[in-house]
Amino acid sequence: MALHPAGRPALPAGTAPVATGPSAVTSAPRDAVAARCVLTAASSLRLTLGDTTADLLSAHAVLPDGTIVLAVDAMSRTGGLLVAARGRDGAVRLDVTHLAPVAVRSRVSARLRITGTARRFDPAALDACDPATVMSLLDLPPVALWTIEPDEIVLDRAARPVALDLGAYRAARPDPIAIDEAAHLQHLTRCHSDLLDRLGALVDPAAAGSTRIVPVALDAEGIVLRVERPDGHADTRLPFARPVTAEDCLTEALRTLLG
Repeated sequence: MALHPAGRPALPAGTAPVATGPSAVTSAPRDAVAARCVLTAASSLRLTLGDTTADLLSAHAVLPDGTIVLAVDAMSRTGGLLVAARGRDGAVRLDVTHLAPVAVRSRVSARLRITGTARRFDPAALDACDPATVMSLLDLPPVALWTIEPDEIVLDRAARPVALDLGAYRAARPDPIAIDEAAHLQHLTRCHSDLLDRLGALVDPAAAGSTRIVPVALDAEGIVLRVERPDGHADTRLPFARPVTAEDCLTEALRTLLG
């Protein structure tokens, strides 16, 4: 079985607020990686400045240290608000919603909220960028570039808001498989239903009587399968024998699960 990523689908902009406060729990290193994946893989986000919001499509990139770069026309209303907010701690809010890239119930898998400080982009930052990051910056619209330096980051997965440690977030790197999760899962769903049935049997021996078995999440350490029935669904994570570090190792990892 070959997996051939074919790009990432656009995610709808906009997200419900993420709760903070006493309900937030202590973050783990994996949460920082997940946040970097959500932000890097997203093709859209919502920018909030005071009581004004703007949905940005294909207008952001992420630097190696986790700083977010936004492409916003300085002559637009949003650009003017960024100028006014420049240098003020926590004056900018970004919201990103990550959806399961397949047609299932309850598609929202994570919400990310970042509050931060806006500054004009310093070209000297390019010196610390790898070629892939430079290309992502070149792909941005040809308008003014702004950086958002995170002051607070909250990741919400499965109704568990997590306030991330900023040092862990900046040190984390996106999961090499999760970045192209959408393409991998869509390929599995379209072309390898037999494999999914066999994997589903590992989750639930009675899965053959289910409405369907759908892969809803994938990263370097495992795959999450959803068993859907008319009266509901259940998600189960199948961990790989060892972390997958490259796309060409993913097929073998899936075969090892069946072995």
